Amino acid sequence: MNAGDSRMFRARYASCYPSRSSDVSRGATAQAAGRRRFRRQSHSVTPEASDGPESTRALAQNEGRVKIFPVRHWLPEYQAAWVRPDLVAGLTLAAYLLPAGIGDASLAGLPPEAGLYACLFSGLVFWLLCASKHTVITVTSALSLLIGASVGELSASDPARHAALAACVAIMVAAIAFAAWLVRAGTAVNFFSETVLVGFKAGLALYLASTQLPKLFGFKGTHGDFWERSGYFLTHLGDTHRVALLVGLVALTALVAGKIWLKNRPVAFLVVIAGILAARVLDLQAQGVSLLGAVPQGLPSLGLPDVSRQDLNALLPMALAAFVLGAVETSAIGRMFGQKHGHRFDANQELLALAAGNLLSGLGRGFPVSGGMSQSLVNENSGARTPVSGVVAALFTLIVALFATGLLRNLPQPVLAAIVLAAVMSLVDVHAFRHIWRFSRTEFFVAVAALLGVLGSGPVNGVLLGAAISIVLLLRQAARPRVRELTRVPGTTYFADRSRQPDNARIPGVLVVRCESALLYFNVEYVRDRVVRIAGERQDRVRLVVLFLGSVPKIDLAGAELIADLQRTLRARGVEFRVSDAHGEVRDALRRIGFEREHGVLESGQTVDTVVSRWLASAAVSV
Repeated sequence: MNAGDSRMFRARYASCYPSRSSDVSRGATAQAAGRRRFRRQSHSVTPEASDGPESTRALAQNEGRVKIFPVRHWLPEYQAAWVRPDLVAGLTLAAYLLPAGIGDASLAGLPPEAGLYACLFSGLVFWLLCASKHTVITVTSALSLLIGASVGELSASDPARHAALAACVAIMVAAIAFAAWLVRAGTAVNFFSETVLVGFKAGLALYLASTQLPKLFGFKGTHGDFWERSGYFLTHLGDTHRVALLVGLVALTALVAGKIWLKNRPVAFLVVIAGILAARVLDLQAQGVSLLGAVPQGLPSLGLPDVSRQDLNALLPMALAAFVLGAVETSAIGRMFGQKHGHRFDANQELLALAAGNLLSGLGRGFPVSGGMSQSLVNENSGARTPVSGVVAALFTLIVALFATGLLRNLPQPVLAAIVLAAVMSLVDVHAFRHIWRFSRTEFFVAVAALLGVLGSGPVNGVLLGAAISIVLLLRQAARPRVRELTRVPGTTYFADRSRQPDNARIPGVLVVRCESALLYFNVEYVRDRVVRIAGERQDRVRLVVLFLGSVPKIDLAGAELIADLQRTLRARGVEFRVSDAHGEVRDALRRIGFEREHGVLESGQTVDTVVSRWLASAAVSV
């Protein structure tokens, strides 16, 4: 390469060649980072032993421990300046978690202490394993509703059995998450379409409203699906307790106002305190307003719930649904913070943290937990620097569980219903629905289908229906890949999509086709039909067909046989067939079926222009 070529090469790939000053700066930074890593690893590998195979194994083992326990990476670098913001964020978070835990426990059909235990035990372990510095593990409205609506059908109104089944679901979610971590399935949760998730959450919010509105209005609700609950509520409005409704509306108004003007502040905590004081000062119980009642003080003994093998089989669909919902939500939160703060998010590591949190929650008489969006935003906006804020919140919850649960007995039920309703208002994202409508009518109807699935079939079937819709959409897209004709850009050797650049020049007698997907067994017939159709639309006589494979990352046996069959079929009609720009893996697959015997040698770097030019030259010689 001469000097001119070198300068041209470096100019074209300038991003790969930083300036000399940048090199020096980055080199110094890399050396400093290397020294820090050496100091962190010096406890297991001494400088004198750094040359042998034993030192290599020690380094590998240390790296594995760091990957499993991210806390080993960031805790040694913890700075004194982070203590205060982490403490403030943790206390603020605890004030937000306590009423949410009590409210979501009610939503799950469990006593209030179950929500406290779930937040406490999961929070004590999640910080050791989580990949995101700001994600908070907690009970969520969606998971709580899932448990309340699904487990309630199996518990036959037995509170002890209901609690045991809910704890068992948490342990089963932990097992599923741990298995997913072992097979590195962290990215698999991304297959759950965001469109489906928008509709599913909106359906959950409406379903939830049908369960909480009777409590807000001061009368008992009923069982059944959304339509049955809604019908019961409308036909029993005459049973409204006016004092209870007034208390609930005041609480709901305060919570909504806090969401608007005091975002990410512990307004719910203040509402709980105000509700307890109002119940004592105004003697609301004597006026017919239901109160929360006694909350056991202290901690439960850790242990497995008392369930049978038949219960495990019945709970498996609920556990799968809870895992999908929790993993998707936790991963979405982690990705959001990773993009915002510029750190790499490991979705697979978060599965391990989710497994540990649910395991301890289940053993501690709680119920399934996951990353909470609103709680995590409170944590971040309160100034949290590391996951230590989550430990602070868990320890504060521990103090409340040990010494202060007696204060919660006077919490009015309408206030609790208002807290739950305010918490799930954000699940109905009208802006997201409008955005989906503008982007694609098809995707909008998919979101509506997920919403109606929850309302018509319940939360468990709604989650599974949403997952099925996501997979169907993915398969539909993969089964109908884009197949386009390419034509030459005037004055260049480049070929581009003719549908986007109709002024490109066609070469007489030459058809160039591009497939923009892997060629797999479920889409080969569609690709074959598209190639034949494009060829049939040409007005001139096609003498050469070139299949551009630069956009085909992989082919299976059916894909390889499709290419071989196209060659045989076209040659039988007097049309030459060539492939271009095939990747190494694609060339290897074609060689394994003997494609080169008829086509010729498959070389790397065979561009469309090269293939067409060679054919034109050979055609001219033959003429």
